[in-house]
Amino acid sequence: MTSTSTSTSTSTTDTKAFRTSLGVEIVTGREAPARLPGQSRPHPAHRLTAESVGEYLFVGLRGRGGPPDPEPARLRLAPGDVCFYDTGSTPTLDFPVRFTATVFLVPGDLLGLSDLDVRRIARRPVARASRLGNQLSPLLSDLARTAAQARPAVGEMLAWNAVNLLSTLAIEQLEAEAPGAGSAQPPVLKRILEYVELHLPDPDLSPEVIARAHHISVRYLHKLFKDEGATVGRWILRRRLEECRRDLVRYGSGHRTIAAVARCWGFLSAPHFSRVFRAAYGMSPREWRETAGRGGPGSGRD
Repeated sequence: MTSTSTSTSTSTTDTKAFRTSLGVEIVTGREAPARLPGQSRPHPAHRLTAESVGEYLFVGLRGRGGPPDPEPARLRLAPGDVCFYDTGSTPTLDFPVRFTATVFLVPGDLLGLSDLDVRRIARRPVARASRLGNQLSPLLSDLARTAAQARPAVGEMLAWNAVNLLSTLAIEQLEAEAPGAGSAQPPVLKRILEYVELHLPDPDLSPEVIARAHHISVRYLHKLFKDEGATVGRWILRRRLEECRRDLVRYGSGHRTIAAVARCWGFLSAPHFSRVFRAAYGMSPREWRETAGRGGPGSGRD
């Protein structure tokens, strides 16, 4: 992938902007901007008020396309708070003359948020005093500053790390408002699982390949799966075995050999496939095919 990341600065406001090839932009500056970055005039009914001079973090979500929020929202922010907003309906600012602003502009679909989700999180800033805010606010600030000064390839990776953190932050905020929705997965994990499904037949599928394809670290990838109660390798193995198990019955003994079915789903070694299949299901692939073919227990089912 060719990066079109750029970094610019001006001497009057010491503003730096970093843009990635996939539409993520990071803007940092030491003086109050006339308005937050967006595609329209500020929404007069949506006002943000700062409590004091300091650094404030904003996340502008682009391309939502929904109507402006009809209900006025007046929010007070403290330094370090993270505030989401819709770039199509940017809030007005009531801030001191000088403060540090860090703004992440992110295409809305990268976070997997609906218009309703955007409205909800835009009305509930993440306070720096909260546990999650205390952990992520300084990290996001560091990522923004480092990305603005790094080489384009490094900056691109840092920007994607920031997107993954913001995705987690958004999901946590939405779950806090809807306690019954605790099973929601971070959007980045949903994309990763879809990627795994598409690439199960590839014998080279590995944590390193998956992490590189999604611009995240292998460590962060393992953390995502750990939160789901699994490891990356076990998840891939389980899904491959499930598909092999189906195909062994679907194609029958006369249409495709066991070795061919195994190769179709990324297993290069037939003996290895037989060992892991027996460990998972308590019988060999041949025994499974014969049992299921006779209409025995589990016939035609997972």
